[in-house]
Amino acid sequence: MFDTLSDRLAATFKNLRGKGRLSEADIDATAREIRIALLEADVALPVVRAFIKQIKDRALGVEVSGALNPAQQVIKIVNEELINILGGETRRLRYAKTGPTVIMLAGLQGAGKTTLAGKLGHWLKQQKHTPLLVACDLQRPNAVTQLSVVADRAGVAFYGPEPGNGVGDPVKVARDSIEYAKQKQYDIVIVDTAGRLGIDAELMQQAADIRAAINPDEVLFTVDAMIGQDAVTTAQAFLEGVDFTGVVLSKLDGDARGGAALSVAHVTGRQIMFASNGEKVDDFDAFHPDRMASRILGMGDMLSLIEKAEQTFSQAEAEKMAAKLQGGGKDFTLDDFLGQLEQVQKMGSISKLLGMLPGMGQIREQINNIDDKDVNRVGAIIKSMTPAERTDPKIINGSRRLRIAKGSGVQVGEVSSLVERFFDARKMMTAMASGKGIPGMPGIPGMGGGKKSAKKAPQAKGKRKSGNPLKRAQEEAAAAERRALGPGAGQQPTEGGAFGLGAGKGPADFELPKEFKDLL
Repeated sequence: MFDTLSDRLAATFKNLRGKGRLSEADIDATAREIRIALLEADVALPVVRAFIKQIKDRALGVEVSGALNPAQQVIKIVNEELINILGGETRRLRYAKTGPTVIMLAGLQGAGKTTLAGKLGHWLKQQKHTPLLVACDLQRPNAVTQLSVVADRAGVAFYGPEPGNGVGDPVKVARDSIEYAKQKQYDIVIVDTAGRLGIDAELMQQAADIRAAINPDEVLFTVDAMIGQDAVTTAQAFLEGVDFTGVVLSKLDGDARGGAALSVAHVTGRQIMFASNGEKVDDFDAFHPDRMASRILGMGDMLSLIEKAEQTFSQAEAEKMAAKLQGGGKDFTLDDFLGQLEQVQKMGSISKLLGMLPGMGQIREQINNIDDKDVNRVGAIIKSMTPAERTDPKIINGSRRLRIAKGSGVQVGEVSSLVERFFDARKMMTAMASGKGIPGMPGIPGMGGGKKSAKKAPQAKGKRKSGNPLKRAQEEAAAAERRALGPGAGQQPTEGGAFGLGAGKGPADFELPKEFKDLL
């Protein structure tokens, strides 16, 4: 959703690099580019004005003029102001002191309230709560049935005594659901209310009546992140009519310009609490302003990636796999390789996961072209092999490859490619597990690599020193410079590593975030 905005900001910051000092004209030009980028992203005009004023005031101060690297300092200022506009600190749910905690969902029809109710219920269940979904949308055709299906898919309880389709009193259902939750010992009640295609008095009155009847601990306004400027108008109307306590963004996986997300929190004074970014029940998470700002500026979101990994990967399995790799990697088989790929697949779309890594905005087109079905094809190839072939892929000769290709419905070349990639991947993971770093990459601080190979590079066989003293001195100086720079100096980087991601292209001063190093 924020791709266009990210690209424009990246181009703006690129123009600042290499400047030892920023003049007032430089700051004005940068502010103008950022203003255009925000307006193109459909951010509300009052928000843009406030944002640009803050950036200019801070950039013209001592903060930048005394900095060693002004471009980085401006990026830091923009990052901090983006966090402020998105709400500052992460806002957590408020739970009732004596249960059940009541959460009411409000918003226009089509914003995704019913789907959101299931996602929120599933998320709360993962947090060890026992939520109950309550169907109070009795106007929209089949809304009660839809919520029942969503609750079943999320694996949470459902309360819907009225059939809906215009039949029943939503205020009474909401009131009765609290008593039902107390009897059945549900600690959280999520009330799904009716919406309309537009703001009207009847909608607001019904929402206000339900709020008065159940006195909710949280009222979450669900806003469709794709509706642009109208999101701000709708949010202000609901704020006056219902007085919500937090905002939930739905459809963040869309291709709209995303200005609503940057506008709602600032205009209403209510923070964004959750974000929904897909159709699956687990495509939902708490909203972190600092992480979203980091993604917009192309700095990745390592913390969210690590959290996903911790939720998906089994600690026991990870330790078992690490032991196999540290033992030289001989015990690491194609079955283990497939198991690792399937674990990664459980974390979600591979293109989304790669998008969370810092600097991946530069290869966004390649990432977007990644087909998650490739993992399924790899699985089909491996499952077409015999147990002996999976344990020792070296025995896979031409006739075996032909049989495996026919069994998995692929070309023989794809089988050969998979086997080669497996050996490359095993070599790389074994090196990482033993602390030697990634083969072909300069040393990464905290991960080894690049140290042992920093010895004197052997001269090519048959290469003789020049008889010309001046030329020989030049050659010796160049050789000394190469030794000082380390291995691979003066050589062209190799195309692609074990996964085609360009091993050998990492900068020598690259450093992983502390959290990721700790996880490794």
